[in-house]
Amino acid sequence: MWSKIYYYICSIRTINVDIKQLNKTELQIMKYLWNIKKGFMKDVVAEFPEPKPAYTTISTLLKRMCDKKYIGFIKLGRDKQYFPILKKNDYFSTQVNGMIRHFFNDSKSQFASFFAKNADLSVAELNELQELLKQQIEKRKTDD
Repeated sequence: MWSKIYYYICSIRTINVDIKQLNKTELQIMKYLWNIKKGFMKDVVAEFPEPKPAYTTISTLLKRMCDKKYIGFIKLGRDKQYFPILKKNDYFSTQVNGMIRHFFNDSKSQFASFFAKNADLSVAELNELQELLKQQIEKRKTDD
């Protein structure tokens, strides 16, 4: 019961938390948790390539990430089962929008132009992007 209450409190607090850029190791841990959905510290450590980081290092990072409200945990006996609170899409959107704001004068079209010209996309990828744009244009027309 207490674990459900802790999860609920963590979820409420994340609504007002600014999403800051994760450092390299925090991002790795988040990627692993987004991938496995939930897991114990041993599961997170197992995801790392060799040489694996020390359990104490991962333990410290998991605690900090809990304090930042990026992840939560359910206490099962003496162990904690961790899960992401921060959604992958929310994090990615925040980072991309920050990049657009800082490097492209807050112009999404400048960013899209830069991406299309410099991403070395194949013809198939460009066609896929074109189709996605067409769909979004039609969706916006129907929303208005």
